[in-house]
Amino acid sequence: KAIGSALVNSETMRAASRWTYPPRLPVTYVDMGNRVLRWIYILDMASLVVAVAVASLFVFETALPWTANTPSSIWPFLAMLFAGGTTASYLSIRAWGKTAPQPMYGRAVAIVGFAAAFTAVGLVLTRVYWSRPMFAVTIAAWLGLSLAHRAVLRRRPWSEPMVIVTGEKQLAEDIRNTAHADVIAVFEPWEEPPAKPLGDGVSVVVDLRAVLSESMAQYVSSASIAGYRVRSFSDAYEEHTGRIPMVHLAEGWELAQPVARSGYAPAKRAIDLVLTVITAPIWLILGAVVWGAVKLDSPGAVLYHQRRIGRNGREFTLHKFRTMVVDAEEDGPRFAARDDPRITWTGRFLRMSRLDEIPQLWNVIRGDLSIIGPRPERSVFVAEYERTIPFYASRHLIRPGVTGWAQVNYGYADDEAEAVEKLTYDLYYVKHSSIWFDLQILGMSIWTVLTGFGAR
Repeated sequence: KAIGSALVNSETMRAASRWTYPPRLPVTYVDMGNRVLRWIYILDMASLVVAVAVASLFVFETALPWTANTPSSIWPFLAMLFAGGTTASYLSIRAWGKTAPQPMYGRAVAIVGFAAAFTAVGLVLTRVYWSRPMFAVTIAAWLGLSLAHRAVLRRRPWSEPMVIVTGEKQLAEDIRNTAHADVIAVFEPWEEPPAKPLGDGVSVVVDLRAVLSESMAQYVSSASIAGYRVRSFSDAYEEHTGRIPMVHLAEGWELAQPVARSGYAPAKRAIDLVLTVITAPIWLILGAVVWGAVKLDSPGAVLYHQRRIGRNGREFTLHKFRTMVVDAEEDGPRFAARDDPRITWTGRFLRMSRLDEIPQLWNVIRGDLSIIGPRPERSVFVAEYERTIPFYASRHLIRPGVTGWAQVNYGYADDEAEAVEKLTYDLYYVKHSSIWFDLQILGMSIWTVLTGFGAR
């Protein structure tokens, strides 16, 4: 009501007229995000050009591979490389979804890996000429250059200047602590706003749950009339943190409705089955190696079976390679701690590399798990969390996963407070689940495995 009356209030109109109209916005939040993505793509392709030249110089002693004395034309091989790189970059760009774009090492690994696989399949199908040393050197050099330019870009991250109007100080601090938000000021909804106009390119982020004073409503309206970007606090929080502000949830329908409307679940199930079956030979070989290592390391069963809670609260048996000593929970279930003495020597490596989760692919085939989704929790913990943590049951709206958004961003939770923090990521995934978001998580998961992030 206050905002509506302020829009026609003459005092508001006079205030707006004192501000620059339209404001000088050199770059908006959306424009900057798109610019970052374009630059990453350009630099990735430039890195591939340099990598091809370096590899050609190393193998053929010329930086121009098409001028080398080869049995046949090398152009089809080069075309496959660039087609694979362009396709991977396009998928990477589409996968950003609502989160703030930024240079990420995991995406570099995913793009180069996809392009290499794309090229390898093309070479097998077409039988065109290619050089093994050149292929290997090109991929290695391209990956190194892609990681290097991302390291440079991350040293000077872009940011969205913003003024926040909310009474939720901690949530405002969460936004302030992100890499791409420049929080100029945080105002209470009922306090007197500043008299001076906003700076160039500043967004006004407003908590729509709060009741604004008349003067604050006039301030927000003046900013909107003057052409500044006025956006919801909840949307800004989600975009910059990749989390759900749980205090802004009403009855949970904000999560249930996107799941019901998306229609993504059947397609996701088909993708899970295809990917699992196609990659089965790799996992079977790795699984056999891990089986032998676990068997030799400590006495007891190789596989560990545990009851977990899946989609719609259905209980199922999850399978893993055993990473702890036998009877590790004879005193009752508890979270794994840092440097937990119950973890075996082999188990520590398996947890760090996530190889202990290979048997869960059988759960994927059975339909208990998806490849991407919230990690399933044990029933004893779920019962307690659903009683004490609001909206905890909403994470069961979709099928749980082997890896997920919370795993690549937060890692392991070993108490209720951390479970709440992790839940904000899980609910964000529930709300925004899509094939593009899954591709983003899959790329980040590769980096998580390589770095051992979040392992216990």
